[in-house]
Amino acid sequence: MTDQTDTTPAEAQEIEASGHYLTATLCGQELQVMPAGAWRQSTMRILRSGDMDAFLEDVLSPESYDVYLDLDPTNDDLNAFMEEVDSAGGEPRGKSSGPSRSSRSTRKR
Repeated sequence: MTDQTDTTPAEAQEIEASGHYLTATLCGQELQVMPAGAWRQSTMRILRSGDMDAFLEDVLSPESYDVYLDLDPTNDDLNAFMEEVDSAGGEPRGKSSGPSRSSRSTRKR
């Protein structure tokens, strides 16, 4: 049995994400990105804070992150990339309709 205490949080995240990447195109380059369902809550906090470099470092494979830095994309490029990630991964980020309401009325007491 492996002792999990020797791995850093970043290493654990990379181990968990290995082999679970989607492919999406940024500025004509294919990048490997984790599907949104696999993003950690800490990663979501980074996204909400607006630090795109730190966010993408968390969700891209290490090789893809290096390509991202070299590309230095525009906001429009990143928006198109994230839309492609959304469509490749299924349900769009933040667009869940939530539970549906029952068609039956609730009896009042």
